[in-house]
Amino acid sequence: MPLDMDWVMRAQANTSAIERRAASLPGRRSVKKDYQAAWLCKAVSLIDLTTLAGDDTDARVRRLCAKARQPVSAPLLDALGMTGLTTGAVCVYHDMVPVAVNALAGSGIPVAAVSTGFPAGLSPFHLRLAEIGESVAAGAQEIDIVISRRHVLTGNWQALYDEMAQMRAACGAAHVKAILATGELGTLRNVARASLVCMMAGADFIKTSTGKEGVNATLPVTLTMIRAIRDYHAATGICVGYKPAGGISKAKDALVYLSMIKDELGDRWLQPDLFRFGASSLLGDIERQLEHHVSGSYSAGWRHAMA
Repeated sequence: MPLDMDWVMRAQANTSAIERRAASLPGRRSVKKDYQAAWLCKAVSLIDLTTLAGDDTDARVRRLCAKARQPVSAPLLDALGMTGLTTGAVCVYHDMVPVAVNALAGSGIPVAAVSTGFPAGLSPFHLRLAEIGESVAAGAQEIDIVISRRHVLTGNWQALYDEMAQMRAACGAAHVKAILATGELGTLRNVARASLVCMMAGADFIKTSTGKEGVNATLPVTLTMIRAIRDYHAATGICVGYKPAGGISKAKDALVYLSMIKDELGDRWLQPDLFRFGASSLLGDIERQLEHHVSGSYSAGWRHAMA
């Protein structure tokens, strides 16, 4: 849709109220036993299993893809009645896209590529667009792009809109997740406005962080972003997805995020096409919790290695 500056400038964020609401959730939304196991299996299906390290190798990515195909041990899944469970996607750097596509062939699990000069997003703009095209051509079905934070910090919303729209066009049929790097945007009001602008410009998802910032996904940021999604859906009828990334490593944290999504957006957003966790270590803790549910005992963390 065209940039609606009146709507953008009306967007505000009551920081103290948002923080109070976010702080109340862990104590008020608790699930136990079979219900907890079911929610944790749902969380597994929503994970973008990720490796974004400078020492990534073909073998590491292939092992990660094998884990995406079989995220929880077969005996545990049999005991839970959850055979066929996979993660939502595998997320890698551009160079590793062909390896991941090959390793996931026939699984139905999409490959996501981080692009546009990730994580800083400060490479020349024509090269950022070219990188998107290269990743799509290599078989990536989802592209995680990073916005220019300076546009938000200086209030240049037209520049942010134009940038996002061109990146959306470059992605073609691939889904695009706009990474706001919320830890570097200064205020929750900036987060709310940047969320709206990126959605107006065609983002399929809005995502909190690259995972490389000092502060990544938090509950107050999440509440701010998903309420922007709710407002956008109410005004346009368009469903935009949400992806918290960075710092979500415990099963209990995943449950809090899922309860917030259910409360604020409803069950429709608890599906992989509209919600993802950007995480890797989260899966290991979930698997430990599921084993405890089945056996009554906690296993050592090394028994649930990522790859």
